[in-house]
Amino acid sequence: MNTKTLAALAAAALSVAAAANPKPASLDWFVGQWCADRDGQLIEEVWLAPKGDVLLGLSRTVKGAKTASFEYLRLEWKDGVPSYVAQPQGAPPVAFKWIAGGADWARFENLANDFPKRVEYRKTKDGLYAEIAGPGEGGKELVIPFDYKRCP
Repeated sequence: MNTKTLAALAAAALSVAAAANPKPASLDWFVGQWCADRDGQLIEEVWLAPKGDVLLGLSRTVKGAKTASFEYLRLEWKDGVPSYVAQPQGAPPVAFKWIAGGADWARFENLANDFPKRVEYRKTKDGLYAEIAGPGEGGKELVIPFDYKRCP
């Protein structure tokens, strides 16, 4: 094969790989105030409209009259690739790099993190579905789902 043919094949392979795993142009579908009820706990997640290259979010879990937990969140772009950054209880930030997604779903991973290793969001007909996953008991994957609806 000549150099032109090899270059054309390489460009085609990169194009196919990019099409199979496209980078999202926007994650604006995160925006809103989302609520879920789990075992008597109210879980809220609020995402502000994007400004610049960042979407800011906040999550809190309330049980009765007490805040059980809170988390600062953000989606930020670096070199055209979004990362999901979480700061549970205000701890140092942990970034999860975008690895797959589409027009209405996004998967982020950080395999070096203890738990979770994966964070995933999907826009649904009625709201926003999220899950976190990582190693559970006996090495079996533990998946924790969050089925959010728009808050009243």
